Amino acid sequence: MLVLDRLSLDYGGREVIKDLSVVLHSGQKVALIGASGAGKSTLLMHMYRQLKDRATLCAQSQGLVDSLSLYHNIYMGALARHSGLYNLANLVWPFKTPLAEVSALCHALELDIPPSTLVNRLSGGQRQRVAIGRALYQRQPIFLGDEPVSALDPAMADRIIRHILGSHDTVVMVLHNRHQALTHFDRILGLKNGQLVLDAPASTLTLADLDAFYGDAMKDEEAQC
Repeated sequence: MLVLDRLSLDYGGREVIKDLSVVLHSGQKVALIGASGAGKSTLLMHMYRQLKDRATLCAQSQGLVDSLSLYHNIYMGALARHSGLYNLANLVWPFKTPLAEVSALCHALELDIPPSTLVNRLSGGQRQRVAIGRALYQRQPIFLGDEPVSALDPAMADRIIRHILGSHDTVVMVLHNRHQALTHFDRILGLKNGQLVLDAPASTLTLADLDAFYGDAMKDEEAQC
């Protein structure tokens, strides 16, 4: 699906990904872990630029339009599937079919509030699920998510992750929750100081292994301060 060979990337004039090589295969469910500043978001954005014809991105920034409704923010995921005239008419008066589709998606994401609710009235967790809904509504085979469930309680986060995994052939998701990485994903990639230092099947790892990985990463960060 994607081959990265000795990749180096800068962000803000600083090298954040250093000589990284990895091969991602279609059908894999990959958790990308690492301490803050390890380069996870930069790497995920690079993956999206390479795969954007087949991938949807759920970024930390969310990019929601506060002045529009929950419905319209999710519907944005379908803009490319329709003409400009159709999209404009749907903005003024939502059509029956997309409204039913978005309502069903909201139910699956446990957004049990009217689709007409303005996004600026939503909680942080609700906003995060709207952003996930917009990504899901793009109906792409690849889902790239940058901590998409960080604002949700663990039980709901587990349910939403399962829904995302079931809706896409391939998933790469940045996570900090070790239990979620081990429970839901079949491969774990670990970044430290912009380098790939962990690449293993989740079935071969334990919470203790990931605790040790994070502990080593944090020690390296402190040593550089």
